[in-house]
Amino acid sequence: MVISEQWSMYHEDNIEKDRIVKEKLLDDGWWDSVDYILRFTEPIYSMLRICDTDKPCLHLVYGMWDTMIVKVKQVIFEHEMKSDLEESSFWNVVCNMLEDMWSKSNTQLHCLAHSLNPRCITEDWIKEHLYLQAPNHDADIVKMIKNCIKCLFPDAETRTTVTLEFANFFGCFEEFGDEDSIRDRLKLDPLKWWVAYGIGAPHLRSLAVRLLGQVSSSSCCERNWSTYLFIHSTKRNQITVERAEDLVYVHSNLRLLSRRAPQYMKGESQMWDVAGDAFDAMDDIGIPGIANLTLDEPELESILFCDDGEGEGPSNSFYFVFVVSLDVAVDEEDEDVKDEL
Repeated sequence: MVISEQWSMYHEDNIEKDRIVKEKLLDDGWWDSVDYILRFTEPIYSMLRICDTDKPCLHLVYGMWDTMIVKVKQVIFEHEMKSDLEESSFWNVVCNMLEDMWSKSNTQLHCLAHSLNPRCITEDWIKEHLYLQAPNHDADIVKMIKNCIKCLFPDAETRTTVTLEFANFFGCFEEFGDEDSIRDRLKLDPLKWWVAYGIGAPHLRSLAVRLLGQVSSSSCCERNWSTYLFIHSTKRNQITVERAEDLVYVHSNLRLLSRRAPQYMKGESQMWDVAGDAFDAMDDIGIPGIANLTLDEPELESILFCDDGEGEGPSNSFYFVFVVSLDVAVDEEDEDVKDEL
């Protein structure tokens, strides 16, 4: 941009600002700093994106936290060309910030769900995560497991039974020592593994079914509530619950339909962001990654509601689907509501 001949057009606005921007953009050191920031924040962002889904991942949070800490530390120490035995003031600051946020958000259930993940006590998993320990070899995890057992099972005899079940699970004793059970710890989904092989440990099986199927965030519900607030606003405060639910349904499906538009496929449209619940890795975010669009967006209204032929509007089929959806959601008698929409 700054090496273009048209860049000289901005000299008259602010010559000093023009010079600073041009020097920054042409400075290799500045771009190296940007790349460094992206590299050590990428593990943090990846973990947050994975947790910000409607997929069961409560049992993955504890392991992801340790993995994220190790990756961030590796990037910082490689950049500063220091060994693990040396001190890094910047890493100390970053680590304190992360630990402070972790202490505010984590619970003992994260640890309990992690300990019930059958993959975490397999040799292959331990070899892959050299910087992590099996749950039964980690003193902090064992302490949290004991605290959880005391809270969930106040009866002493029941706690003894649960402790024995944990011992059989960790040590692959009795029913857990079956060849198929050990082989499928890595192959099967953790929840399905407990359903298939946890019959000999009814208390742990019940806990696993409840914890391993849990999401770690309520953001999916909150996104739906945000859409609801766009519809049931101060201007539409007398709309019925049924009609509001229909409009939320239409709005969400329009977001999905818009992904089939050619502009979206080419990465030209950044109107919608519906990939939040389908995130598995950084590559899955997609080009139109971030958008904040309401039903009251003037730009959207000019495109979808007032197509006067100027510029490129949506296809006829897309517009037809939208109109038919509104007819389904809004009673014909409420012409004022339909006109407003």
